[in-house]
Amino acid sequence: MSAGREIPVILRASELRVATDAVRAQGGSVGLVPTMGYLHEGHQSLVTRSANENDLTVVSIFVNPLQFAEGEDYGTYPRDLDRDRQMCTEAGAGLVFAPPTEEMYPQTPITTVAVQGLNAVLEGRFRPTHFDGVSTVVAKLFAMLGPGRAYFGEKDYQQLAIIRRMAADLSLPVEVVGCPTFREADGLAMSSRNVYLTAEERPVATVLWRSLQAGRDAVAGGSRDPGEVEAVMAAVLAAEPKASPDYAAVVHADTLERPDVLAGELRLLVAARLGRARLIDNIGVDCDRL
Repeated sequence: MSAGREIPVILRASELRVATDAVRAQGGSVGLVPTMGYLHEGHQSLVTRSANENDLTVVSIFVNPLQFAEGEDYGTYPRDLDRDRQMCTEAGAGLVFAPPTEEMYPQTPITTVAVQGLNAVLEGRFRPTHFDGVSTVVAKLFAMLGPGRAYFGEKDYQQLAIIRRMAADLSLPVEVVGCPTFREADGLAMSSRNVYLTAEERPVATVLWRSLQAGRDAVAGGSRDPGEVEAVMAAVLAAEPKASPDYAAVVHADTLERPDVLAGELRLLVAARLGRARLIDNIGVDCDRL
């Protein structure tokens, strides 16, 4: 791809399959970065990794109505395809797949994908239909892509765990690759929804990162009681009057189940509301390496 040349945007699944089949026919590999658009540097880091590891990188941009409940921000979710296209070009993508809603859902879907158990905890308690919408649209994207790799950020860790299990259970020919969370200089995890933060709320939003650090420090200091570590994280969140915490949790990294005693690879996860924004964050902790 020549410098300064913007990559093509395609709208149809048939065009996507023609493009990816052509690469595979020549022995090449294909990577996919699924997004809902309004990209940031975290998305770009996923695109760059895919571009480094594959002959063609596709970035899908689709605000999926199935993963929004009534009253959520589907209608106001930030969108800017021209800006997204430029960011994809800069990061090394080969094309953008930006289907209209009628292309992804030609008729109201009566078939959905649900990853039972993993979809009901943590975020699932607050957004009970969300992950079925995510897994359904990702399954469709994987089917449209064909064999390849798909790249997801660890910032949405529960989503990553669900997609990994879905791909394994359904024998989908796509390798799911998790990538580290991309953060601002002060630790705030990058998210398209950060745009909702006001100037006063933006510095406060680091409370999620600070709560995770406090939880990690508690584990590193020898605590093996999940309730104790959760209480440490929750206390940091509760100390910020502008934040309204939803949860502070410690779970097994693979199963997302809360352990009786902390051991092995864990994930610490928090969620809180700040004004219009609802933010989530997480970090990994390996008890065997502390």
